[in-house]
Amino acid sequence: MLAPVPTELEACLKEGKRGFWLDIEKPDDQDFALLEKTFKFHPLTLEDVRHQNQRPKADEYPGYVFLVLFTAELKAKHLLVREHHLYLSNQYLVSVHNEPSDPLNRLRERIAANPDMTHRKLAFLFYLVVDQLVDALFPVLDRLNELTDQVEDQILIKPDTATLSELAVLKRKIVSLRKFLGSQRDVFQRLTTMTIAEPSDQSAMAADFPREMSIYYRDVYDHLVRQSETVDSLRDLLSTAMDVYLSTVSNRLNLRITRLTVFATLFLPLTFFTGFFGMNFGALVGRITAPWHFWLAVAIMLATTAGQLIYYRRRGWI
Repeated sequence: MLAPVPTELEACLKEGKRGFWLDIEKPDDQDFALLEKTFKFHPLTLEDVRHQNQRPKADEYPGYVFLVLFTAELKAKHLLVREHHLYLSNQYLVSVHNEPSDPLNRLRERIAANPDMTHRKLAFLFYLVVDQLVDALFPVLDRLNELTDQVEDQILIKPDTATLSELAVLKRKIVSLRKFLGSQRDVFQRLTTMTIAEPSDQSAMAADFPREMSIYYRDVYDHLVRQSETVDSLRDLLSTAMDVYLSTVSNRLNLRITRLTVFATLFLPLTFFTGFFGMNFGALVGRITAPWHFWLAVAIMLATTAGQLIYYRRRGWI
């Protein structure tokens, strides 16, 4: 691994030195000048690096292949999508990214601990880079799976607006992952079927990537398939959780309305008795003179209420 010194890099390119990896983090104007004038990368690729917000892809250019790959990180429940741009030829591997890349930092530590890893073909170094970027998604998916389980449990215990908000945030995270995982899987499907060629000195593109590397790319492709399936499964779980939330809220609302209806129905005959016999007509109040008439009215109202409760209980309404 070399520092981005234009004169040294230009000498390496002219001498045909093979097998070096240049990693550029948060490129500035000097870095873009290096990519444009020293490596002579196509302006379209430089425009992609500048503006970001691309989609996973693998484009062939004379002498090299340009790839856009994504990974993601979870920090304090915030999903951070990281975009990486890779230039691969039979002479060099150049990676460019705006944010610090923990997967590439871990790979550099592995290479420093075991330098023999870089003694193989450059295509193998490319495999190490993309494998590290892809595998960095597994802890993110595991954490999202745990958060989904927590939301499902919370929905069954206490479905409130906070739970609904967390559910919506999780769905947005899953959608963000799903946007690039499908395209990224297609990129490596092309690699496994060897439809992308390897650059050479004599021609713009040679026949294909080394055939012995196809098994490694297939391993990365298998990881991407697993991740895509996990994301689809999480999306289905969140959709089901949303249905469960709506059903639970609806059932609780129905239960509250049922209770209110029972209370209102219990007071309906009592209101009738008190309203009817409370009218100030002489034919009614003139006959209610003895003290036991009051207790008789109270007993009739209590018996009516008890009869209604027994009836509702037997019908299963309460």
